[in-house]
Amino acid sequence: MRKNIEGKVVVITGASSGMGEATAHHLSTLGAAVVLGARRMDRLNLIAKDIRSQSGNALAVQVDVTKRPEVDTLAKAAVDAYGKIDVWINNAGIMPIAPLSLLKVDEWDRMIDLNIKGVLYGIAAALPYMQKANSGHFINIASVFGIKMFAPGGTVYCATKAAVRSLTEGLRIEVHGNKIRTTIISPGAVESELKEGTSDEASSKLVHQLYESFSMPADTVARAIAYAIEQPADIDINEIVVRPLAQDF
Repeated sequence: MRKNIEGKVVVITGASSGMGEATAHHLSTLGAAVVLGARRMDRLNLIAKDIRSQSGNALAVQVDVTKRPEVDTLAKAAVDAYGKIDVWINNAGIMPIAPLSLLKVDEWDRMIDLNIKGVLYGIAAALPYMQKANSGHFINIASVFGIKMFAPGGTVYCATKAAVRSLTEGLRIEVHGNKIRTTIISPGAVESELKEGTSDEASSKLVHQLYESFSMPADTVARAIAYAIEQPADIDINEIVVRPLAQDF
């Protein structure tokens, strides 16, 4: 199915590490031009350089997805460089785990800004280009915690990922006539920086223990994303849930 990925322009947020980085590498080997968005420009430049050294096509753009003008700039950079946006992957997100009783309101706000508003800003940036082209594909990274509640500790995170699932399903219904596809990817534990975002010591210890017990490589998610993209244009893979076999929730 390489022919259904080769030549496509794919924008990836949160591309400086983990699932975003793995997806950029994997899709580039399948012939996609990848536009890498994240805050850490030093990391993005290294990843883009590595992709280009292997005959891939990559563009690095600094972006904070909580700032809508920067997300709009990311979309424009993709179109200016390659003339189109075929796939937009809303991958950027954080997972600070802590019981609600600790009142880590700043972390709640940050999760809402990144995990929900960041996805909405990505949709707002790319949708007009896709509607004009009457073609496109949004892939939004949710979580198994958007399906099953993890509490105490993950209540707000679970809520943000449930919101991603709802937003993506609503988007699917609204763009049905525009030949725009939508996919929810709901991963279980993935080896990435996501587990490092918890400031509460007890919660952080729990999260690390879970990841030590089971986690899958980020490339697993990259391959799931490629599967969704590579389908014929009239086939829409709406949701993929992928877990380590040892993970029972």
